[in-house]
Amino acid sequence: MKIQTGSVVIANAGRDSGGYFVVTACGERYCFIADGKSRKLGSPKRKNIKHIRLTDSMIDINDITDKKLRTLLRAFRSE
Repeated sequence: MKIQTGSVVIANAGRDSGGYFVVTACGERYCFIADGKSRKLGSPKRKNIKHIRLTDSMIDINDITDKKLRTLLRAFRSE
């Protein structure tokens, strides 16, 4: 499965390791990820694609707020 905008990923490296994020944009080597709390949709974090692990889930990020994103990602943490 390829990393796309809206993919739910888990960070494997860095201070945010173990956290669930959604991909807001993706290039060849880097993706921009946000979780709605420490990394807002307006200022996502640039992350090397080697340092994230893809899940099978997708979130539609069109017209979504940071609060809604936090509640959607909270469901993944509890699983």
